[in-house]
Amino acid sequence: MTYTHLTTDELVMIESYYHQHIPVSTIASRLKRSRTPIYNVINFLKEGYTAIEYYQQYKKNKQRCGRRKCVLPADQQVYIKEKVSQGWTPDVIIGRKEKPIDCSMRTLYRRFKEKVFDEKTLPMKGKRKPNGHQERRGKQAFKRNIVEREVDYPAFTEEFGHLEGDTIVGVHHKSAVITLVERLSKIIITLKPDGRKASDIEQRMNQWLESIPRHFFKSMTFDCGKEFSNWKALSNQHDIDIYFADPGTPSQRALNENSNGLLRRDGLPKGMDFTQVDQSFVSSIAHKRNTIPRKSLHYRTPLEVFLSYLDEAVLSSLI
Repeated sequence: MTYTHLTTDELVMIESYYHQHIPVSTIASRLKRSRTPIYNVINFLKEGYTAIEYYQQYKKNKQRCGRRKCVLPADQQVYIKEKVSQGWTPDVIIGRKEKPIDCSMRTLYRRFKEKVFDEKTLPMKGKRKPNGHQERRGKQAFKRNIVEREVDYPAFTEEFGHLEGDTIVGVHHKSAVITLVERLSKIIITLKPDGRKASDIEQRMNQWLESIPRHFFKSMTFDCGKEFSNWKALSNQHDIDIYFADPGTPSQRALNENSNGLLRRDGLPKGMDFTQVDQSFVSSIAHKRNTIPRKSLHYRTPLEVFLSYLDEAVLSSLI
């Protein structure tokens, strides 16, 4: 049976019974309590105190109950703040195990929510669009549907070389950055086109694909934006399969959508004019994210996983 503390009403009754010289056994029977807590109250009353003073002392003692809040050593706090500035989350700080931390992952998350550390690095929450949202933006009439990808690549989820792509649009929809994510390593590749028209996207993608080994990547999956309407020429020239997700279904390219959100937080916000930045800038934003360990990669970084699939001579032309 769960033990409950004496209430103020019970304390007043015990005090009244005590002054009437009623035995403890009788008081316990009437209150349906054990004798020990009643003896404690009566011994307190014998010292000249009242029931109210007993209750005040009880409340004061209760404040000291429970586990003390964990206070991390100074060196660990410095380490956590350093990693937070690099974009690491509490999950990564604990899971990577580069330095022992004297608290659990959940405790560290609470410290972030208490604003002991920068809360901006916590994962994004909530939905970007409500349930039932209908996509009304431009859609391509002729495209290779994502269903065909399952037929062409039965081992799609297990093999390296499949990209998900999209564009991040700048202020006033006048500029864009191309984002590509390799599904197995989760590495992010950012490309800076001259504009956001289909011809600009095609030209920049051609330049990038010409700089990497042919057939290094097997497929690309884009959304139905008009900026990718020149996909046939791109696919034929570089012998790479290009597919398109269903309209209004970002969940079919979830990794790319999540990566775009991270890039927005790291230095490519919606109100930014991308015509004022160059390729080195957008590459540095992607590099920061590629050097943060991921739980889904067993706390390895996307760059570490990606490097296991190629030699360093090819790396500089990719990222």
